[in-house]
Amino acid sequence: MFRRQVQSGRREFVTQDIQITYATLSDAEEDSGLQSALDEAIARVRRQWLGAELPLFIGGEELYIGETFETVSPFDTRLHLCSAQKGTVVHARAAVEAAADAFPTWRQVSWEERVEIIRGIAARLNEQILDLTALLVFEVGKSRMEALAEVAETIALTRYYAEAMERNEGFLREMGKLDPDDPGEHNFSVLRPYGVWAVISPFNFPLALSAAPIAAALLTGNTVVFKAGSDTPYSGWKTAQLFAEASLPPGAFNYVSGPGSVVGRELQENAGIDGWTFTGSHDVGMSILQRSVSGRYPRPAVVEMGGKNPAIISRTADLRKATLGVMRAAFGLTGQKCSACSRVYVHEGVYDAFRAQLVEMTRDISIGDPTDRSTFMGPLINEDACDKFERYAALARSDGQVLAGGNRLADCELARGYFVEPTIVEGLPEDHALVKEELFVPLLHLARVATLDEAMAKANDTKYGLTAGFYGEDEQEITWFFEHIEAGTTYANRAGGATTGAWPGVQPFGGWKGSGSTGKNIGGRYYLPLYLREQSQTTIG
Repeated sequence: MFRRQVQSGRREFVTQDIQITYATLSDAEEDSGLQSALDEAIARVRRQWLGAELPLFIGGEELYIGETFETVSPFDTRLHLCSAQKGTVVHARAAVEAAADAFPTWRQVSWEERVEIIRGIAARLNEQILDLTALLVFEVGKSRMEALAEVAETIALTRYYAEAMERNEGFLREMGKLDPDDPGEHNFSVLRPYGVWAVISPFNFPLALSAAPIAAALLTGNTVVFKAGSDTPYSGWKTAQLFAEASLPPGAFNYVSGPGSVVGRELQENAGIDGWTFTGSHDVGMSILQRSVSGRYPRPAVVEMGGKNPAIISRTADLRKATLGVMRAAFGLTGQKCSACSRVYVHEGVYDAFRAQLVEMTRDISIGDPTDRSTFMGPLINEDACDKFERYAALARSDGQVLAGGNRLADCELARGYFVEPTIVEGLPEDHALVKEELFVPLLHLARVATLDEAMAKANDTKYGLTAGFYGEDEQEITWFFEHIEAGTTYANRAGGATTGAWPGVQPFGGWKGSGSTGKNIGGRYYLPLYLREQSQTTIG
């Protein structure tokens, strides 16, 4: 249960004693006190936050440049969320220069002080957890519980990275000696920051995939230029504000909003950038990786490029767990997750039963206004996403058999937003575009297999390698799955989500092949060193 404290006459929910994750939301869903507090936060954000004009933040100063772009809520386009500054190449370059100027000062700040600053930011996140949850509901269209889980995950990630820096004592290690008898010989390995780090985040997790890499870059002594997704500038600014109001030297953190084709491109191409963290499409990620090795010298790039994530259902599976886990992973956040389950390979011995249960469960999904307590699936992010869904659904109908969904919802209140049906299709060939491409819409491919070996071959036949799930009660099958699946984040028999719901310090999240560039995962033991370079130090006295 949640630990509650009363402060200034208002109930606040403190998350450090629990893990509110997408996979463990049942207690939160049943907590009437929490739900009432969320009702209040949604009303408060609607009343006090919507319609604001938001600044850039460069060199320690908020900037209003006179040209803005407007955003509306994806579940009701009548709701004007904010006016964000339409930054240009000039502003992006100014942010990079400010970060470069601040780097000599920030890198000299002790790692202990940097840890305390980041812990302070985590505490401020925790104080604002309900209002930030409400903002994610309005701006992304997340259900209340998914939004709450993201804010809680953001808090957990920032705390985990601070603890990792502390646990590793700033990554300074004494090494051995060539001459053990020489008291004057001293050898050390120290990990040092690179310089100016660009953080470019997506719309679907605008807090977690922004604040966490910003915190990692700052903890390790780098300075930061941050650009949020163009669909989520409000969440981007609320993230930026946490760092802008912290005790950082001017220029150590900078925020520029604006079009990806302008601001984002400049941050990809600017020679003053010493490293990148990017989460987004495969094409853009590969472009950043190519640039990272094409300049004067190689530069580090922490790049996550999506997934086409499979689940395998054995004939020994508990079908209740399997159907629930697949449904949640496929249709949570309306399929707009890089970890979403998009392909399911089911043993022929249980195919018919699994299909019937999954279709029935999918048809029962509550779709609608995500501010409502009962809503499971909200809207897609924008009109372009709806257009893509309709094209993909038409392909599914023409080349396969649609078992559920396949339509845009445009009746009554839903016509004011970007709502579609969760969709299941079978009968597509394995080389079909809907089976091979990451879609980022709620469309699930279902296929019958004769053996688990056939399922594994099809599951691995993709350029991606992000997440994967397995359902089967045989221990040898589970071991076989983990040994053979080509994915970085894997789950067996997880009702909470077949391929989704990783938690910092518990399930490090990341992939390989076409899904990621580093082979090291977010929220894991080996993440912080990605922002650091090793220097060997030898002194002979």
